[in-house]
Amino acid sequence: MDPVAGRGGAARVAVWVAHLSAPMAGLWLLVARPGLDGHWQHEPAHFWLVLLVALVSLALAIVVNQAARRRSDTRLLLVALSFLVAAAFLGLHAVATPQVVLDARNTGFVYASPVGLTLAAVFAAASALDLPAAAERWLLRWSGRLRAAVLTLAAAWAVVSLTGLPPLDRVPGAGESTPAILLAAVGVILFGYAAVRYYLLHRRRRAVMLLSVVTAYVLLAEAAVAMAAGTSWHASWWLWHALMAAGFGYVAYSAWVQYRNEGAAAGLFAAVGRDETVRRLRADYGAALEGLVDALRSGEQGALTEGRLAATTERVARRFELTDGQAAVLGRAAGALAAERDQIRKLDALVAIGQDARVMVADFELLRGAVHRVASAFGGFTVRVGLVEQERLVFPPVLAAGAGAAPVEVHTVRIAQAALARARPEQRDGVLYLPFLVKGHPAGVLIAARGGPIAERDAALLTSLAAQIAISLENARLYRQLDVLFRQYMSPDVVTALVADPSQAALGGAVIEVTSLFADLRGFTTFSERSSPGQIVDMLNCYFDVATRAVLGENGTVVQFVGDALMALFNAPARQPDHALRAARAALTLQHEVDRIAAARPDWPRFRVGVNTGEALVGNIGGEALRNFNAMGDAVNVAARLETQAAPGQVVIGAATRDRIGDRALVTPLGDLMVKGRLQPVPAFVLHGLRGESPWHLSLVS
Repeated sequence: MDPVAGRGGAARVAVWVAHLSAPMAGLWLLVARPGLDGHWQHEPAHFWLVLLVALVSLALAIVVNQAARRRSDTRLLLVALSFLVAAAFLGLHAVATPQVVLDARNTGFVYASPVGLTLAAVFAAASALDLPAAAERWLLRWSGRLRAAVLTLAAAWAVVSLTGLPPLDRVPGAGESTPAILLAAVGVILFGYAAVRYYLLHRRRRAVMLLSVVTAYVLLAEAAVAMAAGTSWHASWWLWHALMAAGFGYVAYSAWVQYRNEGAAAGLFAAVGRDETVRRLRADYGAALEGLVDALRSGEQGALTEGRLAATTERVARRFELTDGQAAVLGRAAGALAAERDQIRKLDALVAIGQDARVMVADFELLRGAVHRVASAFGGFTVRVGLVEQERLVFPPVLAAGAGAAPVEVHTVRIAQAALARARPEQRDGVLYLPFLVKGHPAGVLIAARGGPIAERDAALLTSLAAQIAISLENARLYRQLDVLFRQYMSPDVVTALVADPSQAALGGAVIEVTSLFADLRGFTTFSERSSPGQIVDMLNCYFDVATRAVLGENGTVVQFVGDALMALFNAPARQPDHALRAARAALTLQHEVDRIAAARPDWPRFRVGVNTGEALVGNIGGEALRNFNAMGDAVNVAARLETQAAPGQVVIGAATRDRIGDRALVTPLGDLMVKGRLQPVPAFVLHGLRGESPWHLSLVS
């Protein structure tokens, strides 16, 4: 929160509290110093003052009750009953004024206001409660009878008081203050509770009418105190009359100001209603605004006349009892919202075209989707794309969408060719020609037409869309080239990861933990001696096909083929937390598939595989003219040496790989092996399988 705004809000609250506290301070002074509690007995002034306050309260009850019936809101219903019962008993207090209607003062005159104020406090406190749904339905169903009960009680009081019937016929003695004090206590508690609850509601809604209700209930609570403490016809007694007048008058004034500003009474007390009422009202206004927006959208397509828009606005105004000024504001808001929605829809097309440029998407698929997205976003437009093919600009029928997408005319092709040659947009006769380039070379033209002048904002967006189409087309073609280049060495998932995060394959290399897999054919030399070159190639192609599939199936990378040998890496270039497990599974799959092939060709050699895990220098290594992705280090060398220790059809893994796989590895220890080039022995294991995984489950045959 802004500190300045916070300090300003605190100051306003302090001023508000000070004003509301002043009457109680004055009452305390009058009670503490009876000499200051002046006497003024003027029956006509009292009669007209109280009657006027009663009429104000009655008017509020009528207005709030209308809002309650319109919204089916129980809170507004109870607030209306609170104002109604206060109005009724204030009127009774006024009518019972001595020397005006009645000759003498009686109990009806003394207790009409305390009883009425206490009953009003009961309804006020009830309105502040969060009532269950069943209670709300009951109140709405019996609302008429509740009002009738209040009026019947007031009428009965009037008959007894004005005709001098007991128990309202006598004059209370000076010491009979207990009933007044009890009524005052109940009124203070209930009005105080209601004020606190409405203040908390005001903190959520910040409505002026809510604040006026809070203020009124605080003033009425103070009036209850003054009734119990004041002395008849003295200043302390007149104080509660003034407080009641201020409470009801403040609500009436706030309602008048809101009515004057809005010009309609329909929404005066809407902010006081239940949360459901407020949500429903906002939804209704939202629906009205959406209706106008839809009307404006249809107008963009030529279906809305000025008269139809005016009729739509008038219907909304009647439904919500809006003034001409409010209806005009709503119309302008609908226009602004429609323009904003239209802009968002067009920008969404720009984003969607970029998202469509996925790996391996065909040019026609990309462009067809782009054309339909543009035509959908720019309602009423005809959109088509021409492509450069063999140095000619052609317009495939599938790359056209929108209203009246007819065959391209000769003069349209000529203008498009001229725009493409100049590589700049051109607009003629309500048609926009937008050339797009790929790698600086002409690739095609986006043509947009709507049968009339194109707005500058639409032209700018269409230009951006043409540029986005060019970028997407270039990206799609690059992705396909990358796939063709790398799919023999790494899986599409790895390629995609590298495109998203090229830092994973940083030039120059980095030391990371990898799992290396080496495989070569034992007996290849002997097989080569007795086989023709064609037979050797057939064998290598068949074996390397299943070996590559096994590696790529686990998102590994085939680093190189050397004669009859293969080297693969896991966790490079794309990171894989379970790289050791992936390498082991790839090795087992490789051997399983080779077993299947060799079963029908017993004279073919068999693979032996070595796998090891450890740190290595991985990256693009070489010179400026030629680089090669590779891995170097002791862990890689150990993997190559373990492969030489394996028998045909076996997978031998190092201790580090075994540790990372854990209990899932089904192994037979080979002990510490002495391998070529190392002084220290290497712990090794024959890997037979992975717990919970069957070799048949690993088959590559589809």
